[in-house]
Amino acid sequence: MSETKIMNEILLATSAAGHRLFRNNVGLGWVGRVTIHDHAHICMAHPRPLRAGLCAGSSDIIGWHSVTITPGMIGKRVAVFTALEVKTAKGRVSDLQQNFLNVVTLHGGCGIVARSIQDAERGIQEWQLISKDFPTNY
Repeated sequence: MSETKIMNEILLATSAAGHRLFRNNVGLGWVGRVTIHDHAHICMAHPRPLRAGLCAGSSDIIGWHSVTITPGMIGKRVAVFTALEVKTAKGRVSDLQQNFLNVVTLHGGCGIVARSIQDAERGIQEWQLISKDFPTNY
């Protein structure tokens, strides 16, 4: 199954479960005044780069899931930053991608490599179980 198909399935399933996650395209394009545009070429005057996405290495899917805070803030809900790096069964996570997931997790967010819907759902559930033990002084 392709990464795109896995990603679309994860987005649908997590949305149905109440999470708010979005596709995060990371890339570089060019903008400027188009001077020539035919079926094979585009020429621009005064081109400048346009970067899309959060940053190099940021995850394919980003957003939040909501949790209820206990004793001190009973009933309050907070958004937990969630980052899912989608890979096929044999896909490799780059060092930049793994670093992004590590930083998200270090700061209390939920950073997951997901190769299926089940990986995404399990990762979010596991985060909710272990997050109660996260340090709060970072």
